[in-house]
Parts: sequence; structure tokens; C-alpha cells
Amino acid sequence: MVTLTFIGLCVASYVLQQVDDPGWINRFAFNPVVASAEPWRFVTAAFLHGSVMHLALNMIALWFVGPFLEQGLGRVRFATLYLLSAVAGQVGVVLLAGPTDTWTTWVVGASGAVFGLFGAIFFVMRRVGGNVSGIVGVIVLNVVLGFVVSGIAWQAHIGGLVAGAVLGAAYSLAPRAYQRTVAVAVPVALLVLMYVLVNAAYANVHLSFL
Repeated sequence: MVTLTFIGLCVASYVLQQVDDPGWINRFAFNPVVASAEPWRFVTAAFLHGSVMHLALNMIALWFVGPFLEQGLGRVRFATLYLLSAVAGQVGVVLLAGPTDTWTTWVVGASGAVFGLFGAIFFVMRRVGGNVSGIVGVIVLNVVLGFVVSGIAWQAHIGGLVAGAVLGAAYSLAPRAYQRTVAVAVPVALLVLMYVLVNAAYANVHLSFL
């Protein structure tokens, strides 16, 4: 249900992009400078896509890994994983892109969230004794493509991947008696950490944030 909801939101958003062009994408796309005053863009950019192919590739990847993770983690933890990985993708752009040359570049797409699922599924599959070599190959291939193909925000991939790996490890490795506590404490701690890092990055270039 959650996987289909995220896919449906991305498809609906793409339709609205075509109806309200360029107003819809201008209101919700991400770049670090604009997002310093409009922080909702850290989330909303993950539901926008630059082309039908961009949308299709991300939605196929989401459908490929989403149902497995949703079933294994439960709806709430899966939704938390997806959304925090989406935010972490934009945080990766803030932290890894140079403010003097790329902070004004617009970023859209669910790639950060999808990479978060890739990072998480590695640990979830290890927990259930699955073969992780295939997912490792997919991660490596996509990370490499982010560096060699122009127009890809590799920073968002790295940010989402790291956040997803952290959450996936926490969800998978927590002792049974502490799983509920970990499922709340780790996402909150990750969100606070991202807030602190983004604030520090903005302070370095004299931008205010929240």
C-alpha cells in the first residue's frame, strides 16, 4: 500500500507538472539557496521528475525493492525510511555540492529515496539470510553512473544511500526487545543530525535556515 501510494503521488505530480508548467515544478523543486527559506522543498523535490524516462526509471526501481522492504519492515518504518532518505538526498546536495557553482542548480527526482531503499535492503536481506551480491552490484553501478553521466545529482544518491543504510542497519540489527524504541529514536536522531549539518552549511555562506 505505501509503495503504491508513493508511486501514485509521483505519477500524479508529474501529470500536474504538465498541466501547470512551469508553476508546479517551480514551487516544489529543490536547490539549496531557495530551500534555505522554503524547507518543504527538501521533501517535495522527491515527487518531481524531469522527464517520463526519469519518472519511469525511479518508479521501476521503487516497485522492484519497495514491496519487499514494506513487507519486511512494516508500513510505518518503510514510509519513514523512504521519506528520510528523500530528505537526505537533498541534504547530500547541500553538503557535497559547491555553493559557488552548483547550489543554484535545480534538483528533482526520487533517486535519493530510491538509493535509501538500496542501502536499507542490503541489511534487511542479510538479516533474513538472502544473497546481497546482486543489490551490491546495482548500488555500485548506479553510483558510478552518477559520476560519469551528466545531469545526475550524484550528491543526492550518496545522501540517500547513507541515510538508508543507517536506518536499514538500525531496523535490522536492533534486539527484539528494543525494536520499537530504535524505530523511533534512530530516525529522530538522524533528522536532528541532518538539521544540524544543513544549518552549519548554510551558516558558512551566511544563509539563515529555520
